[in-house]
Amino acid sequence: MKILVDTCVLYPTVLREMVLGAAKQGLFVPLWSERILEEWFRAAAKLGAEGQAQAQSEIALVKAAWPKAEIQWPSSLEARLWLPDVDDVHVLAAAISGSADAIMTLNKKDFPRGTLAEEGLKRVEPDGFLYQLWLDHPDQIAAVGDAVLDRANTLSGAGWTTRALFKKARLPRLAKALAS
Repeated sequence: MKILVDTCVLYPTVLREMVLGAAKQGLFVPLWSERILEEWFRAAAKLGAEGQAQAQSEIALVKAAWPKAEIQWPSSLEARLWLPDVDDVHVLAAAISGSADAIMTLNKKDFPRGTLAEEGLKRVEPDGFLYQLWLDHPDQIAAVGDAVLDRANTLSGAGWTTRALFKKARLPRLAKALAS
């Protein structure tokens, strides 16, 4: 399954690490565009020079890990598309051009299911998608979750619990599943 990953999933870190951790396990193929990665960089740059530097390195690592994930499309494709937020049309164009099965986003209202269905796409939310992966591949998703938790605790110096970390990362169903 190929999934176009929207900026709001790539940034923040914990959400991205869980989603891309599942991709590293071979559970789906991630796609994005240069513009999506630029939006991630701009969002992180609002945190200042440190956020900008961190985003640059993380984006470079993501590009290296998935060299075929970056999608391009002809400008004529965007011209025929419509979404409630015109600034999201590039996401739909990338998904179509990359022959994605779905768009992973947190922005329900900006990606109406009916509009996506006309293009042969589904909209998936990270929590529901990762929860279903956990149901289908519990050991693999638990291993990803453990690695993300360990990294978060190492980097923050905090004592995060599985449930607290993933709930904060907007993954409440997955948090409950992994904590049980």
